[in-house]
Amino acid sequence: MLDLGAFEVLTFDCYGTLVDWEEGIAAAVGGLLARRGIAAGRDEVLALHARFEPALQAGPFRTYREILGGVVGRFGEHYGFEPTGPERAALAESLGQWPVFPDTVAALARLAGRYRLAILSNVDDDLFAATAPRLEVSFDAVVTAQQVGSYKPAPAHFHEALRRLGVSREGMLHVAQSLFHDVAPARALGIRAVWVDRRRGRAGGGATPPSAARPDLEVPDLAALADLAGRAGAAPAGS
Repeated sequence: MLDLGAFEVLTFDCYGTLVDWEEGIAAAVGGLLARRGIAAGRDEVLALHARFEPALQAGPFRTYREILGGVVGRFGEHYGFEPTGPERAALAESLGQWPVFPDTVAALARLAGRYRLAILSNVDDDLFAATAPRLEVSFDAVVTAQQVGSYKPAPAHFHEALRRLGVSREGMLHVAQSLFHDVAPARALGIRAVWVDRRRGRAGGGATPPSAARPDLEVPDLAALADLAGRAGAAPAGS
């Protein structure tokens, strides 16, 4: 059993883990397609996103706004239409309104009393800034793709978090929904990882590519992690 009392810092993926990115993606892209007269189910939209986004992120670095514009372009290619400028921008513009999971705010508040918290996210600074107020907690560090010039599963986010927080790999625990983007690179670096299985009970990988990565701990949601941390007797943050 993972000793949650042994860690000083919890780092979090944001979109998919704290924020329901699948709901946001499905609503924005599904709405765009519907306005084009294209009927595409939620699972189909998410599976295509899981194919398009990582392929674009694996190329030369572009901002996340540009990546999401490219994702819309790939949807256009797939369904046979040329997106307009506003259509290409629509997915990124929707990001600030993607819903926070119902358990996120309360769980973060509980965890902030026991650990230092940080964000490791594949977005631009201004896009995370649009979400941050709704998380209702102050983070000790926010590391974005824009800052490090790459996208997870590349390791730069993790290296920068370790440097910025001044913590050892043994003192940092990464918490994320995506095995592909987060658990796999964390474990490859010798960083312990918690998998928040936000899709428990649902078939397929949703908006996330498949991965055989194995987490150190699996929980169904963030509230469950906060419960376990409370029972573990972790040292208060800053001690």
